[in-house]
Amino acid sequence: MGDRHSLSEKAQGFVSLGGHPALCRILDANLDRAREGLRIVEEWCRFGINSAQLAGECKHLRQELASWHTPELRSARDTPGDLGTELSHPQEEHRSSLQQLLQANFCRVEEALRVIEEYGKLYHPDMGATFKQMRYRVYTLESSLLAYHRLQLLLRTHLYLVTSPSEHLFPVVEAALQGGLTLVQYRDKKADDGERLRNAQKLCKLCRRYGALFLVNDRVDLALAVDADGVHLGQQDVPIALARQMLGPQRLIGRSTTNPEEMQRAIQEGADYIGVGPVYETPTKAGKAAAGFDYIRYATNHSPIPWFAIGGIDMNNLNEVLNAGADRVAVVRAIMQAEQPTLVTQYFMSQLTRLQTMRALKSAEG
Repeated sequence: MGDRHSLSEKAQGFVSLGGHPALCRILDANLDRAREGLRIVEEWCRFGINSAQLAGECKHLRQELASWHTPELRSARDTPGDLGTELSHPQEEHRSSLQQLLQANFCRVEEALRVIEEYGKLYHPDMGATFKQMRYRVYTLESSLLAYHRLQLLLRTHLYLVTSPSEHLFPVVEAALQGGLTLVQYRDKKADDGERLRNAQKLCKLCRRYGALFLVNDRVDLALAVDADGVHLGQQDVPIALARQMLGPQRLIGRSTTNPEEMQRAIQEGADYIGVGPVYETPTKAGKAAAGFDYIRYATNHSPIPWFAIGGIDMNNLNEVLNAGADRVAVVRAIMQAEQPTLVTQYFMSQLTRLQTMRALKSAEG
């Protein structure tokens, strides 16, 4: 990173050579911006997800930034004369979700580091290369945090809504989100691409507003286009490895499975979760025989990753599915065709929560 005395001498040499003092103001402002943005991210890593590793990386980055934030740069600060203090944008006044807040601050840090990287080349010989590497570290930190956040939310999720085509698509999904739903998959195999794109964009924004995960069925390109949290793949869709290459490490990938062989293959290929079913015959999977409870029992004993029982599950048979060993379920018609989606969602949530409590107490008792 260079010796700090050398840095000080360079700064003084720059000014004595008639360089514009605006350079020091630019560096000072962007060092402040990067440090502030990192502190906001660090607080969530520390208190929100209790990750000592990610909080530690934020702290190390802040300390490195502080070591470059010399008295020479600070002395160039002119807050009263800074026109930027009067500039604002409506989007900066409101954050619709935690994810948006974190992404906004990562963007703030990355933009500031890029500014320092370029202007720093005029200030100190080591500054450009140092801040280039620091920017890459922040990109890695962002991917790690987003992946961690999504995976933790997935682990806490026990009810999963898979949509079906409906003229009331958005009101139904929002009603379910109001009932506590935290995972939505957009599925529509009949609409044209333009309609799918518009629907996915609206549903993604809706899920962001409620802090829920949003996945797209089958289409990796559509998931990328709307910045979804991931994709759900059927057995005939693209390989998980290709989807991972396209989506990156920070997004979720699920896979439908109907038997133990498909389950083991999905796990080996790196799926984040799997669908297990269909438990009952369902028009959603017309012509596909029910996997029944034997496969649920197999998943209970053999799946190391989260799995959701799916296929014909409703309020009338939910307890049968839970008694067979499931503690996560995915539903379609039970919510999409409900007269009161919020109440139905709350019923599912209450039953699943009760089951978790009972199993936790049983486990604690020995």
